[in-house]
Amino acid sequence: MIPARYQASRFPGKLMQELNGKPVIVHTYEATLATRLFDEVYVVTDSDIILRAIENIGGKGIKSIKEHECGSDRIAEAVETMDVDIVVNVQGDEPFIDKESLRKLIAVFDDVDANRIDLASVMTKISDPEEINNPNTVKVITDRDNFALYFSRSPIPYPREKNIQIEYYKHKGVYAFRKAALLDFYYLPMRPLEAAEKIECLRYLEYGKTIKMVLTDVESIGIDTPDDLEKAKQLIEVSKQNKKQL
Repeated sequence: MIPARYQASRFPGKLMQELNGKPVIVHTYEATLATRLFDEVYVVTDSDIILRAIENIGGKGIKSIKEHECGSDRIAEAVETMDVDIVVNVQGDEPFIDKESLRKLIAVFDDVDANRIDLASVMTKISDPEEINNPNTVKVITDRDNFALYFSRSPIPYPREKNIQIEYYKHKGVYAFRKAALLDFYYLPMRPLEAAEKIECLRYLEYGKTIKMVLTDVESIGIDTPDDLEKAKQLIEVSKQNKKQL
């Protein structure tokens, strides 16, 4: 499921911005489909414009009936009557989503601690101080078994003791849910931590759900701002040049 809201607060209409001749949302849909990891791939949207863009390439889209504050709610409405066990959420602004990260994410539900997992998500190491302190980058800290303890837009942990080597991890907005946990989220009200940080996975933690984090070293560019879009365009141009040289 690819939730796709048209009016993003930081970059309205970003999913319909052109990237290498196609809207961003089309790139994300095609990249997800190309992994061949899923029985079905849908874009779930509040927008007729986005829905038409997906249907025009022969893709599958679902129009939300209700207004939703976050992607999890949008997906929960769409899958409530579907006969599914695991639901994967790929953000619509991730046109470079990669197969290996998704494969590792899905695989946790076959691991030895699978019965402890309500949902899983992806993280990458970060070392750039600017990114660590950037509120647009959501950070995550985990326990020794890689279950999430907290997510924040602030730098966590705070390095009060400068002599201790600390690693920082960025949360990537890619999830795999058990359907039951997703529907619980849908019907439970938002609590203060989620409202303050504007990070939807905090609702799961506030209600005692477990989130298994999967570490990946694959970096990708999410389209949150116009600058991100320019970086994505540059990345595609570099890729084109490299292919020409082969």
